[in-house]
Amino acid sequence: MRLPNGAYIASPSDDYSYVWIRDVGYTVLPYLTTPCNRYEKAMHALLDLFRRYEWKIDIHTQRKPVHLYEYIHARYDKDLTEIKEPWGHAQNDAIGLFIWNIAQGIRHRKAVLRDEKDREILQKLVWYLACVEYWDHPDNGMWEENREVHASSVGAVVAGLQAIRLLVDVPEDLIRKGQQTLSLILPRESITKETDLALLSLIYPYQVVERGMAQRILKNVTTKLERTYGCIRYEGDQYYNHGKEAEWCFGFPWLGLCHAVLGNRQQAQEYWQKTLYLLPDDGRMPELYIGGTNRPNGNTPLAWAVAMVLLLKQHMSAAGEESSEAAAG
Repeated sequence: MRLPNGAYIASPSDDYSYVWIRDVGYTVLPYLTTPCNRYEKAMHALLDLFRRYEWKIDIHTQRKPVHLYEYIHARYDKDLTEIKEPWGHAQNDAIGLFIWNIAQGIRHRKAVLRDEKDREILQKLVWYLACVEYWDHPDNGMWEENREVHASSVGAVVAGLQAIRLLVDVPEDLIRKGQQTLSLILPRESITKETDLALLSLIYPYQVVERGMAQRILKNVTTKLERTYGCIRYEGDQYYNHGKEAEWCFGFPWLGLCHAVLGNRQQAQEYWQKTLYLLPDDGRMPELYIGGTNRPNGNTPLAWAVAMVLLLKQHMSAAGEESSEAAAG
């Protein structure tokens, strides 16, 4: 799934053989702490993408986008060019994640910034988020669906801005407005969704909520969204719904990662075992199991899901709690 330009397609399936900014940001997280250069190459590919469409970013640091095609696109062809097909491109969380990715790369001494132009692109992305008024902006969210103010999108931007403020100019008020929105919405995801799998991102990887709120989010997700083959994204989800909501496989390792960063070792171990139960022998973790069935869909493997498994495996290994079965795998 890794392309010669350093980016990643979401899956080798017909539907997902494209490059999503968000998927790349999650897919490369296992390489953040390894000595290879895959993290840097992925960030360089996305920076080159933003350089190509700098003209669009320049426009919308001054004028708020109106039509979806005016936003920084969320999905690209393999050569990192825009796709003309209409899409839910208003996805502030993807931009917040990218900014956060860059900051984490620098923190881990990865050569993610090549020159002053890369830093300039980062600054323009901050102004872009200010122009769209991300803290009060109905976007398509992590799942690229209905437009409303999503806590997971606002939280992604808050995390990115907090992480990058020593590298570029980030007005304190820009962060504070996002924090105020989170205090009003959480633990809900939005007006229409009481809880959502996307809220886990506020715990892992962003760690942008206090422990008490993190525990509330985890309780809501596990009691309302956890199923046999992972987690549904939210109640009433129609994607691959055959009588019931589809069950997303990366829900188990994601929950394990959230418990790991909170120091809940027993729960992290439990979700590692649930992850191993789902994980095929070849490691090709699917996107989801079709709702109401015991069959995965065709987006197999999903790069994001494979990355979540690797990340939880790293955490369990570091804690000395990885099972012999997992170590053998």
